[in-house]
Amino acid sequence: MNFLSDLFHILKDVTFARPYYFLLLLLLIPLIGWQIWKRQKLQATLNISTLLPFEKMGKKGRVRYYWITYMAEILAFIFIVIAIARPQSAFKKHNIEVEGVDIVLALDISGSMKAMDFKPNRLGVTKRVAAEFIESRPTDRIGLVVYAGEAYTQCPVTTDHNTLLGLLEKVKFDIIEDGTAIGDGLGTAINRLRDSEAKTKIIILLTDGVNNRGYLDPYAAAEIAKNENIKVYTIGCGSNGQVPYPGPVGTVFIDSEIDESLMKAIATETGGTYFRATNSEKLKDIYNEIDKMEKTIINETTFENKADIFHPFLTIALAFFLTFLCCKYLFFKINP
Repeated sequence: MNFLSDLFHILKDVTFARPYYFLLLLLLIPLIGWQIWKRQKLQATLNISTLLPFEKMGKKGRVRYYWITYMAEILAFIFIVIAIARPQSAFKKHNIEVEGVDIVLALDISGSMKAMDFKPNRLGVTKRVAAEFIESRPTDRIGLVVYAGEAYTQCPVTTDHNTLLGLLEKVKFDIIEDGTAIGDGLGTAINRLRDSEAKTKIIILLTDGVNNRGYLDPYAAAEIAKNENIKVYTIGCGSNGQVPYPGPVGTVFIDSEIDESLMKAIATETGGTYFRATNSEKLKDIYNEIDKMEKTIINETTFENKADIFHPFLTIALAFFLTFLCCKYLFFKINP
């Protein structure tokens, strides 16, 4: 089986410079018909009343294998036709240029992300969907910024997505002071892309609250992003109204409030889009939509060089022709 698979792999890319010569294979029809007719014509007949005396007699060994002569003749003809059709192999070289996108994910990890309108909570779903987004873009450099009352870089932009996914998994609550510093989160993400040479630079900024902490005004951060040619997609995460939240003695309900006017303004200022995710499926659809909107450009150039490979087929044809001659004039001595 390995031999057949290797042979198929070699032959699957073979092309023929003169495929019209395969029409010669139609000559096999009268050739085979003529051989059958000749065989029947030369067959001796004898009329007798019973075949009982001959039932225990079988064909002699040579007579039994007379068909080898005709098969060798036919196969020799087939491989000669293949050879004159000029089979050619193509040697292809692919030159691939990837024009990647530099992306920073800015995730809100404030206490309100513990809300359980997403299962198990908003942060858990956000991490899972973000991981799927990262895995769907293997050629891009992606970084991670987290923020609450302040912001810091969890992972700089990198193509080492295994490391990035590991650091994303380690993101949890209460590792920084609580609050929602949207301006600081956006500003830190901008700093991660400031020295990037990528033609396309984007930030995906997710929050479930209202800016209430930090040193950098979110509107000023959006202006900086615009000047740096960084597009910002903003996502408001959370359902409307009261949502379940883990309390000290059980589940309680709190009001969910998102500053959508701010998020829309940031997206509009930078040429991005604002999305609202009210459940986990909607959040996944948003990341998928962003993935489609910001596709990586891959330029592929193929260089092809063809070479004639008729020699093996001609050699095989010669082998079958010699087999035909040996069978006809040495082993079976078939009269013309």
